[in-house]
Amino acid sequence: MKVLVATEKPFSKAAVDGIRTIVEEAGYELALLEKYTDVQQFYDAVADADALIVRSDKVTKEVIDHANNLKIVVRAGAGFDNLDLAACTEKNIVAMNTPGQNSNAVAELAIGMMIYMARNTFKPGTGCELSGKKVGIHAYGNVGRLVANKAKALGMEVWAFDPFVPTEKMEAEGVIVPATLEELYANCDYISLHIPANEKTKGSINYELLSKMPKGGCLVNTARKEVIDEAGMEQLLADRADLKYVTDIAPANQAVLAEKFANRFFATPKKQGAETAEANMNAGLAAARQIVGFIQNGDVKFKVN
Repeated sequence: MKVLVATEKPFSKAAVDGIRTIVEEAGYELALLEKYTDVQQFYDAVADADALIVRSDKVTKEVIDHANNLKIVVRAGAGFDNLDLAACTEKNIVAMNTPGQNSNAVAELAIGMMIYMARNTFKPGTGCELSGKKVGIHAYGNVGRLVANKAKALGMEVWAFDPFVPTEKMEAEGVIVPATLEELYANCDYISLHIPANEKTKGSINYELLSKMPKGGCLVNTARKEVIDEAGMEQLLADRADLKYVTDIAPANQAVLAEKFANRFFATPKKQGAETAEANMNAGLAAARQIVGFIQNGDVKFKVN
């Protein structure tokens, strides 16, 4: 049984050592493909793999077609839009993610981004405090809940909208639940985005919705690039000189936004949400354990296809 870890951006050495221990103690072989520069290297490496662990690497139909023995692929992280689920299903390959393992790292970054924008991106001038401000959590999952907890500790009033989480549960955790998504955006000084990218959400954070934000509002995106209507965002920042946008996923029109709205827009140079030593370790080890659990016990708890 061969487990391949294919990572253009490698795990830390400590995480790889931990993955190796889990895999080899189960009696399996571990193979590494790190910092590869050509997709053909991926095709060749996956050809005889029984299990695959990736990070943000794209597991396309072409990758799947080259995988002759593959039974399971695990994306070490919460998002799984880099996996071709249809291709996996067609070849009876189980696809999984590792929800919750990166959540604290992303939540801390979201709060840090709010502070960064509130303090004028650390440039000279008078900023503002987060205490007493309203933050709207758009999707109250693992990350959203942690952002809410940290925001409350800073003295913020927390609102949240998530049609998949019972209102009673959110209210029991001290969260104000608006009747509509539009009401969330209209009332909150900060909106923290945590929605996935799918057919319903792509481009949904658009001009009409964002224009409802109050004066001085700030959108914080640690979710996915695709959920933003980027042309609408550019127009909004032009029309509303008071609004700000900070993102962990650089938009296609980043250069234009940075030039036109330098003091109100910031994008991290490369996605930073899960870039902590702890998240790196947690997600890698979880992926390895899930593979062993699937092979030995048929455990498909985190299956996404």
